[in-house]
Parts: sequence; C-alpha cells; structure tokens
Amino acid sequence: QVTYFTSLSRQQEFEGNTKSVIPLFSITYFLTITFSIVSCLRQSCVRNNVWLACCGVVSSGLAVLSSFGLMLFCGVPFVVTVANAPFLILGVGVDDMFIMIASWEQSSRKKEKSDVKSRLAETYGEAALSVTITTLTDVLAFFIGTWTAFPSVRSFCLYAGTAFVFCYIYTMTFFGAIIALNHKREQGNRHWLTCMRVGGDQAQKSCLYNACCIGTCSRESSQPEGEHPMSIFFKKYYGPFFTNKWIKLLVVLLYGTYLGGSIYGCTQIREGIDLRNLASDGSYVIPYYDDDDKYFSAYGPRVMVVITKSVDYWNETVRLGIENCTQNLESISYVDKNLSESWLRAYSELAKRGSININDKTTFISNLPILFNIVPSFKWDVNKTQDEIEASRFFIQTVNVISAVDEKNLLNQLRETAKQCSIPLMVYHPAFIYYDQYLVIVQNTIQNVVVAAGAMLIVSLLLIPNPLCCLWVTFAIASVIVGVAGFMTFWNVNLDSISMINLVICIGFSVDFSAHISYAFVTSGESSANERTIEALSLLGYPVLQGAVSTILGVVVLAAAKAYIFRTFFKIMFLVILFGALHGLVFIPVFLTFF
Repeated sequence: QVTYFTSLSRQQEFEGNTKSVIPLFSITYFLTITFSIVSCLRQSCVRNNVWLACCGVVSSGLAVLSSFGLMLFCGVPFVVTVANAPFLILGVGVDDMFIMIASWEQSSRKKEKSDVKSRLAETYGEAALSVTITTLTDVLAFFIGTWTAFPSVRSFCLYAGTAFVFCYIYTMTFFGAIIALNHKREQGNRHWLTCMRVGGDQAQKSCLYNACCIGTCSRESSQPEGEHPMSIFFKKYYGPFFTNKWIKLLVVLLYGTYLGGSIYGCTQIREGIDLRNLASDGSYVIPYYDDDDKYFSAYGPRVMVVITKSVDYWNETVRLGIENCTQNLESISYVDKNLSESWLRAYSELAKRGSININDKTTFISNLPILFNIVPSFKWDVNKTQDEIEASRFFIQTVNVISAVDEKNLLNQLRETAKQCSIPLMVYHPAFIYYDQYLVIVQNTIQNVVVAAGAMLIVSLLLIPNPLCCLWVTFAIASVIVGVAGFMTFWNVNLDSISMINLVICIGFSVDFSAHISYAFVTSGESSANERTIEALSLLGYPVLQGAVSTILGVVVLAAAKAYIFRTFFKIMFLVILFGALHGLVFIPVFLTFF
C-alpha cells in the first residue's frame, strides 16, 4: 500500500475545495426562494406576495454578482474562504426583505385608503432604520475584519462587506420599486400570477374559471387581509407565556446555565489547524497524513536551512561559521543532530580523505562535480553559476513535534537561532505558513472582536435614540460572542483563521436580532413593561424568526460539504444564528421586563 504526497499537494487540494462547493450554491438558492415564497403566501389570490419574495432573493443574488464583479475588477484575490460569502449574503439579504414586507403590511393596516407615496414613506420610515442599523453593523464588522494579519481573512471581509453594501442599496431602491408596482397590481385587483382582473364582471363564470384566475371558488372579491397568523401567535400566546413570572425565573436560570457552559468552553479552547483539514474528505492527502501519524509520528517536519547570500565557502573561517551555526540549530531540543544532511560537511570530509585543498576558489568550484557524482541529490542543494555559489541549503530533522504549542516553540527557536548566526540564514518548511497562525491568532481574534464590538456600540448609540437600549444590544453582543466561542469548542472547532472570520461576522449578526426587538420595546407606546414586551414581540417576533430561519437555510447546505472549511463555516454560523435568535426572542424580552 502506497500513500503519497507532493510539495504542491496541500495547495492543490485546498484550491479544489472551492469547486466542490459550487453545486451546493444552486440548492441554497432553491431553498431560500422556496422559503421566502412559502412565508409570503396569503390566502387571497390578490394579496399573494410571491413576486415580492422572488424579487427579494433576486436582489440578494444581484448584490453577490455586483460585489464579486467589482472586487475581481479591482484585483482583490479570490481565496477559498470567499466561496462562503454568497451563502451568507443570501440569508441576510432575505432578512431585510422580510422586515420591509412586514412594515409595508402594517402601514396598509393603519391607513387603508391612503396613496402609495405616503404608505411607502411610512414603510421606509419604519423599516429603513432597522435595516440601516443591521447593514451598518454587519458592514462595519467586515471592514474591521480587514485589519487582520491574515490575507485570506482580509479578502473574505472585503468581498462580504462590499456585497452587504450592494445588498442594502438594492433593497432600498430596486425592492422598494417592486413593492410599489406590486401595490399597483393589488389596487387593480389583479391576480398575482396572471395579472387578470379578479372579481367584478366575470363573477358569473364557472367555478373552474374562478379557481384558476381568481384562486378561490367563492365569488366575493378579496377583502383586506387581517394580521398574519404568526403575529397573532406572538401576541396572544408567545408574549404572555414569557411574561409569566415563573417562566421568567426559568429563563434566568436557563441563561445562567448557558453562560456557565460558554465560559467553561472558552477556557478549553484549542488553537491551531490540523493540516489534514485543508484537504477535502476523499483526498489522497488524508491517508498520507494518517500513515505519517501512525508510523512516523516521532518525526516532525524536515526543515530546510538556506544560506541566502553568496558567501566565500572556500574561506575556512566562513566554513567554520557555517558549521557553528549548524551546530547551534542542532542543539535545539526539537532537532535530532544525527539526521542532518549537509553538502558542505560531506564535501569537507571528501576533501580531507582525498587530501584536496579546498581553501582556494578555483579548486573548490572545479571539484564540486566529484561530490555530485557520489551523491547526485546534492546537485539540488547548491545554486551555482560559472564561478560563484549564489546560495546553498542543508536540512535538519525535527523530532517530537506533537502539539500546536510544540510547533509554535519550534518555529520561534529556529528563527531566533538563525537570526543570531553570523551567516545570513533562513529556515523554511511548507507547513510553517500554518504554524505562523498560532503566533498571532489569539491576539488577532481578541483585537478584532473588541474593536468590532466597540464600533457596534457607537453605531447603536448614534442610530438608536435610547442609551438603555444600546446597553442591551451591547450586552447581547458580548453574550453571543462568549457563547459561540465556548460552544465552538464542544463542537470540535479549533481557533484558526477560518473560525476567526466567523467570530467577527458573529458580532454583526448578534446585533441584528437584539437591535430590532429592543428598539421596538423602547419605542412602544404601552404603559407597563410586560405589555411593551408583548407588543415588541408581536411586531417583530415573526420577521426576526423568518430572518433566522432564512440565514440558517442559506448556510445549512454547507453542512453537507466535503471540505472542513465549509463545514466549520456552517457550524459557527449555526451557533451564531441560534444564540442570536435565542437572545432576541427569549433572553432580551424577558430581561427588558425587569428594567
């Protein structure tokens, strides 16, 4: 049985990941459109919002196209992680659409006979603030994410942030226009699909005709629709259930458990990426890593030490300097000095045995072919022109590199030792780029999360005219981040550059859910706290729920992906949305009633 691996394997497998995710994209679109249509269905054939739902999804799709086009035009590199972005934007764009539709339907209940202008004005007045806050926070979270040390994270944040901006523009312009056109059709009492007139003069036609063109067999024309059944559920059952004092106590206990679990999880967090996770599941790389672990786990990476400048190898002091450096590197606890391989040592030995004097430039260079005849592989270790040696390299073998901490220490020790050497040296191994993550990942994540959370607080202070409400939003952000970071550990997700992106996104999303509900609570006209909570929930409970479900539908397909990157993305997004919705629909409403 042979398992194999080349120096390019890691990169090629990593790039192959993107292609595997493209087919999933069409499934996501299908799911999102279906969900939007189902949640916009109405019994009356005139008030059916199917076209609104389709156009909402289309506007998200347009946003993806526009932003990707713009970014590729500007030459921002398209990295594997960017393939996650469309799934995300779809879910979020659809949220904005639901909030717009909810506001529009409300304005229609308030002013039955008013004109389109004043109703759209009212819709924008209500919805635009919510949508603007959430878009601003998401975009800010992404653009703050571009300050990181990881180019892949930077790319992802640029793509996603721009897509959100486009999504906002399209929702505010394109979608508003669609609402107005749809209203015109409703005013003319036309069927949602065929745009035929409904009711009036064709009332005497057969039942079959009515069912096809009117959508209902009965003869009456559609009367104005009442509240959505889900809003009634939130108002009559859900709200009062959670304002009961025993249930409130239960919620507080639940929250305590949640927080305790999260904080415990945060202390157990593991950093570092397992290299086999970079390949997709069926890849030939994985059995190689498994065999490597099983039979050769004692050996770490074979590190290449390069002498980067042209030095005088024929000068004895230079040779001693190089030997000295090599011995320093070999004295590191992670290096086995019996397994080093150096062409210079071999050459010196050969010269001693054949009593050739290599302290002279011409002899040194003219006798090298003898060495290459004995050990042909040394030819690759010396980069020589006619009469110069531009650069050369030797290898040292590392051992007992088991955990991420070992990898971190090894890297630091090797680099330190190379830096102190009198000869210009560089240490290199293809895996070092991954070890480098450990050096900065924790501080980078914390810095990003703190900066982003601060920015969210400022945004909510500017846009939500109530300081108390902002405190709640900030509290929700902190609570969701701790939850996601904690439960991420229980779900076997390490802290690496991939999950770091998600933690930054997480901030933007946790705002979405709680901002809507707390804003509705603060602006409510009711007298008692309990009634305010019930009103806020009946108003925005359903759109928030819709938003959560649509975002999860957007990323749920990724759970089936063959690559770890996309699965991680799904896991963290799922946690973010789950905890965000929990805060928005359970914890925050209950806590608001206490204060």
